[in-house]
Amino acid sequence: MDLLLDGFQTALTPENLLFAALGVLLGTAVGVLPGIGPAMTLALLLPVTYSVGADSAIIMFAGIYYGGMYGGSTTSILLNTPGESSSVITAIEGNKMAKAGRAAQALATAAIGSFVAGSIATVLLWIVTPQVADIVVTLGSPSYFALMVLALFAVTAVLGASKLRGFIGLFLGLAIGLVGTSTGQARLTFGEPLLADGIDIVVVAVALFAIGEALWVAAHLRRKPLEIIPVGQPWMSREDWGRSWKPWLRGTAFGFPFGALPAGGAELPTFLSYATEKKLSKHPEEFGRGAIEGVAGPEAANNASAAGTLVPLLALGLPTTATAAIMLVALQGYGFQTGPTLMDDHPDLVWGLLASLFVANALLLVLNLPMAPLWAKLLRIPRPYLYAGILFFASLGAYSVNFQAFDLALLLVIGVLGFFMRRFGIPVLPLIIGVILGPKLEEQLTTALKISQGDVSTLWSEPVAVVVYVVMALLLVAMAVAGLRRPAAAEHSPAADADDTDEKELVER
Repeated sequence: MDLLLDGFQTALTPENLLFAALGVLLGTAVGVLPGIGPAMTLALLLPVTYSVGADSAIIMFAGIYYGGMYGGSTTSILLNTPGESSSVITAIEGNKMAKAGRAAQALATAAIGSFVAGSIATVLLWIVTPQVADIVVTLGSPSYFALMVLALFAVTAVLGASKLRGFIGLFLGLAIGLVGTSTGQARLTFGEPLLADGIDIVVVAVALFAIGEALWVAAHLRRKPLEIIPVGQPWMSREDWGRSWKPWLRGTAFGFPFGALPAGGAELPTFLSYATEKKLSKHPEEFGRGAIEGVAGPEAANNASAAGTLVPLLALGLPTTATAAIMLVALQGYGFQTGPTLMDDHPDLVWGLLASLFVANALLLVLNLPMAPLWAKLLRIPRPYLYAGILFFASLGAYSVNFQAFDLALLLVIGVLGFFMRRFGIPVLPLIIGVILGPKLEEQLTTALKISQGDVSTLWSEPVAVVVYVVMALLLVAMAVAGLRRPAAAEHSPAADADDTDEKELVER
């Protein structure tokens, strides 16, 4: 409790409050633009944080994190263009509400639901993270190696639509992570001295999320301007409140546990929240036509899951989503050794971050809800100008990492790779996780084998490692059974309830 109070003292200083407010506004402004999700928002603004002190930067990053989440829901509701897969459900029901003249109510229930879910999830984060860190810090290299393998396996095979494409993305990431001379021997450097220290993860993240996305949009750019639905001042009637508060709580209950698992991901909890609200609703006929419960529940699940992903990030050093991966990059950029010892080595930083999450969540509601009409006007920026600006700032950010023109060449090459990954449906998340966890995985494997003098059986010599491998085996069996049955449930998924026109627009955008 004393550490948490110290964290609030850090977060509530006038300077850090200013940085938190700036982060919320920056995150929302970038996140609200079409096609830009929270992960891309963080990647674009990552170089900005390195210009200030560590505490202020991390607090500003918390504001950017929540601001990007809010901006993504605004785009989903007004344009039917989700910034990431976890916002698809919000896009379906929220856009229907907007087309029915209830855009203000949809934005309000999304914003207030995000605040409620984020606040509850942050409190749970305060409780759970230290307990997990205390347990994990006692584990040896074999158990930590097994947990990393589980994280790689889960984000690649379990949550992806195509297992083969997911593993292709993972192996590409692991290959990029091998570049350098960290083992004393040059690997994949092709005789280039500037690759001796490896490829900076900032360059990889900005290239995949910004350059790859910009090239993809340019290749499919529409000449017809986007239809922007007018937005009044967000508000909710008494009936809207009555229909929303229970979905907010249920969505939080779905989102946080799934986010806190090493597998991570918000797609499953948002889908479960949607299905639950549809089953429990007194107005099931409104689903697929703009049910407010279909926005309130999934949006709460999405934000609670986002907070939950910080549990494996801070306690284990394992990012399980693209957004968490960029946050890990930010911590590493200041020289912090992420993992189970982070809370013991830098308690002021960790608790300052945990306290600032609550502060940023409150600022998000206070600052952004009244400004919803202003954010809607940003959507009128022409796409060519928008993505030209993204390319400029992405290049500037990548160059500022090492001030090497060589990084710009890497940015273009990896950006083209990101374009082709989108072209062939290869997910980006496994690649990012592979780049980050690959070197750590190799380090834990090397440590375990050195201690055991090359005895491979040491990898399953600890109880936690055995349990993890059993879980992976069960997941493989479940995947095999599901593949044999090939259920037709996908035909009755929430996405199928949308009409054909909306589905075509969603795919094209």
